[in-house]
Amino acid sequence: MSNKLRRFEILLPLQFNDGRAIPDNLLAEAVLEIVENFGAASYEPQKVEGHWRHQGVLYRDNLVKIVVDAPDEEINREWMREFKARWKEKLEQLELWLVSYTIDLD
Repeated sequence: MSNKLRRFEILLPLQFNDGRAIPDNLLAEAVLEIVENFGAASYEPQKVEGHWRHQGVLYRDNLVKIVVDAPDEEINREWMREFKARWKEKLEQLELWLVSYTIDLD
């Protein structure tokens, strides 16, 4: 494993934009897709509440977080950008929040 690591965190909604609940098996599929690519992932099931405004409409989301640490390489960044695009469509979202930052392991 590279000495330089990057942590990716992606927030996934618990409801579609129309209010329908997202099935647990669909969220599990997202986690397993990351595990298949990177070999591991953490899933934080406690609800994160997000508030945001889009075109004058205030949205309130209930979210969960997936965290994965991987070598800080462009191929991993691109894979996560593609993951975000696929899941944004699958979950029928206007946006998904994906952040990444470098980390040091001790």
